[in-house]
Amino acid sequence: MPISVDRYAVGDRESIGQSRYRGPPGCQRAIPGDDGDMVNLTPDEFDELVSQALDTLPPELAGLMNNVAVFVEDQKPGRPGLLGLYEGVPLTKRGHYYSGHLPDRITIYRKPIQRRCSSQEQVVEQVRITVVHEVGHHFGIPESRLHELGYG
Repeated sequence: MPISVDRYAVGDRESIGQSRYRGPPGCQRAIPGDDGDMVNLTPDEFDELVSQALDTLPPELAGLMNNVAVFVEDQKPGRPGLLGLYEGVPLTKRGHYYSGHLPDRITIYRKPIQRRCSSQEQVVEQVRITVVHEVGHHFGIPESRLHELGYG
């Protein structure tokens, strides 16, 4: 179910292209599946952090986002360390043929982010970084450039 941010949440889609975000180098690496020491937020609290992160995007940038849905899930099956995932056709790759495509999908994974962080403040910052990273892929920014900018 998409988070309730009208300009972003559109609905489900199938995968076209994918970009995976595992966190910045040096980020605390928790043992996947070990939820014992993770920062616990309710799903609603975590959804609110994602909504807040989207709201911090500059209005001129947010206004350019097109045909994209943002979801929060516990974790990616088989990929317990994945923080975020972009699936779709970046804006820079869309042409006149693009009409009729299902929405792009950005998924933020709650448990891996909470496992990596030792405080709620770190969760807030990691959510912001992960959201910006995946939105960057929607705009066609490659992984290497996101790392240079401090979002990877």
